[in-house]
Amino acid sequence: MQASRSRAARIESVEEASADDDRLVSVAVAYDEPLGPTLERVEEAHAEAEYLDGRASEPLTEAFEAAARALRDVGETPSDGLAVYAGVLDGALETYVFEDPPGRVIEGGFEHGNAFATGPLERGGARDATVGLVVVERGGAALGRLDDDGVTTLETFDSGVPGKTRAGGQSADRFRRRREERKREFFASVGEEAGRVFDAPDAVALGGTHVTVEAFRDGDSLPDRLASRVAGTYAVEHAGERGLDELAARARGDVTDVHVEAREALDTFFERLPDGEVAYGRETVDDALTYGAVERLLVAETVGASARAAYAERVDDEGGDLVVIPTDVAGGERFTEGFDGVGALLRFPVEA
Repeated sequence: MQASRSRAARIESVEEASADDDRLVSVAVAYDEPLGPTLERVEEAHAEAEYLDGRASEPLTEAFEAAARALRDVGETPSDGLAVYAGVLDGALETYVFEDPPGRVIEGGFEHGNAFATGPLERGGARDATVGLVVVERGGAALGRLDDDGVTTLETFDSGVPGKTRAGGQSADRFRRRREERKREFFASVGEEAGRVFDAPDAVALGGTHVTVEAFRDGDSLPDRLASRVAGTYAVEHAGERGLDELAARARGDVTDVHVEAREALDTFFERLPDGEVAYGRETVDDALTYGAVERLLVAETVGASARAAYAERVDDEGGDLVVIPTDVAGGERFTEGFDGVGALLRFPVEA
């Protein structure tokens, strides 16, 4: 199993794999299909290969078995589909499992041959932006997902935070302290649950009354991997499913723009790369900033928040702008791993 390697490295290995005969198995499960029927097809192929007793090659039989085992381990179809590759390469059985394909898997398939079928790993078919929705109100919260299929409610729950009191004196002070403590606990539970139900959304939108939602955001309640993707906070009057619909309506344009902006910036970066019209790597980009040569600064979301803030201030002083690049946007992982997560579109070339 190759799960410990980066997705980009695993894709490269699959694309480059070849064999002299029929021993490489490729399995794809579309995002909107159950996993079970595909698993049955692979298990049947494995059983038939074993029954042939030597007429099917031993490496192919091993590959069928490995693919079936990988499908059983996954259990159910991930939100963007699944791709599994198994085969004997250079004398060793290798299995590559993509529960996070670079593009949504639209069509399932099962085949074997002397090369892997890499269609499900093509980046051109990347899905539309997926947005995590978080509505936080004094009385409750709701978590949902916005994608090209619309709004899906994932979780709703009550807060248990008591309402305000009109009592005075020390009793009121104790009540207020207890209320604040319960609110902090509630915020923490919302953030923890969001970390559980959200995998890797392209952006996160927060909704609620202004005071409550800003307190939630300022309280660092979300896990860092989600907090770094917050596109904004929005006024929402209701909790529950109605609140998620309100939040989606208000945030839809903004969060889509965030995703589109990152993709467009990366496309331009890679287009200009062969002509030397970009800078990349922290030292080179730092020099370009010093010379005032940066028109647009690209910074991966994996770069620390304080460093991103410093970059934003420097490029803003030059009249340029900063784009934060999610790792799972098309080209994002390549940019993060291959270019140190920092790059720039230049106004003029800078001598190295």
